[in-house]
Amino acid sequence: MSKRLEDFIKKNKEEFDDLEPSADLWARIEKHLPPEGKAIKKREAKMFSLNFVLRVAASVVIVMGIAFGLYVRSEKKQGIDYAAINPEYAKQKVQYTSLIHTKQSELKSLTRDDPEMYREFSKEIAKMDSTYNRLNRDLATSPNQEIVLREMIRNLQIQTEVLNQQLNIIEHYNQMKKEEKNETKNI
Repeated sequence: MSKRLEDFIKKNKEEFDDLEPSADLWARIEKHLPPEGKAIKKREAKMFSLNFVLRVAASVVIVMGIAFGLYVRSEKKQGIDYAAINPEYAKQKVQYTSLIHTKQSELKSLTRDDPEMYREFSKEIAKMDSTYNRLNRDLATSPNQEIVLREMIRNLQIQTEVLNQQLNIIEHYNQMKKEEKNETKNI
């Protein structure tokens, strides 16, 4: 305490001592105390039954299992960051995928007159696409993701080559049809 405060308390001690609790205050306090010789009741600890504890534990396990399942599912939906594996392969994948979609739509428009030919060509691409999808699924668990990604790119390259060949065949086929029409007209 500071020296000034101590001096103030010493000088005015009588003024502080004039207030005393009333006599009935102690009587009121004693009313609330237990009688002498009687022990104070201790609160009993809450006890949980084993059945209750097991139910709670099972609920926690179920909730955690559901949360983990949702987490795993969201991870699968997010897919893999191809650029983190190999940025060059990621660029190639985007380029080839875009090229394949363009060529497929071109193929569809050119085979409008011959849907049977389109179905045959589509079956070949579908086979290669299923191989690509299998590689894509394997990529997540593969210890050497770069090799799997390289094989995915190779698959896309082959799909592009096959589509180019199919487009050439269709163009050649359509050219032959035109020539036959011209020959029949000339006769």
